[in-house]
Amino acid sequence: MSDALIIPFNETESIVVSTDNSGGIGIKPDDVVKVTYDVVAYYSFRVAIMDCMAAGGDPFSVLIHNFCQENSWAEINAGINKGISEMGLTSIQVIGSTESNFSLLQSALGITVLGKKRNKERNEQQLFIKFAVIGTPLVGNEVIEHADQVAPLSLFKWMCQQKDVIHILPVGSKGILYKLKQIYPEFGQVQAKSDLDLFKSGGPGTCFLIAFHEESEDLIIEKAGPYFHRLRE
Repeated sequence: MSDALIIPFNETESIVVSTDNSGGIGIKPDDVVKVTYDVVAYYSFRVAIMDCMAAGGDPFSVLIHNFCQENSWAEINAGINKGISEMGLTSIQVIGSTESNFSLLQSALGITVLGKKRNKERNEQQLFIKFAVIGTPLVGNEVIEHADQVAPLSLFKWMCQQKDVIHILPVGSKGILYKLKQIYPEFGQVQAKSDLDLFKSGGPGTCFLIAFHEESEDLIIEKAGPYFHRLRE
């Protein structure tokens, strides 16, 4: 249900592959959204790492596909390392390649994350399940203008580690309700309610959806603070 490919590796482990691309975002004259390459890389990395971890992957490598320009590598690497630092990932390796033979009119970047997952299903008992969105769906310049509403990567990692959080899905361009229907199709027949726009694009993973056991709600609200948005029928 997450945007990741899970490939069986052996009897006990699988490889989790997730990726994100961005185009027309950078410092070139023809770019649509003007931001520095460390920002571009950070938010592209967010999407890929969140998809990997939401699928149960323990990230071990990041691959960079750089079509921005050769001298942008240091900035791109800095943006990725910012995300790695926020999540406390000490053993992850970063490699990649740059298109240095030809110059594009617009910036383009691809990020791929590889992770390992133990072949063990999580407890998904559906009794007394509640839903919430952590963070706010933002896209384009909103990501920069309302950065204080973007769910921190450290908070996402904490949610992934909670046994009572039985589903966690980053919200992409199709919005909150689309993701919700992936884990709870019954929401297609009722009107989900929230203080957020359920149809708005989540851009570069600025928010994520969680399904959790009712008994852990107080702890989750306390940890998430202002990023917590209740979702109900």
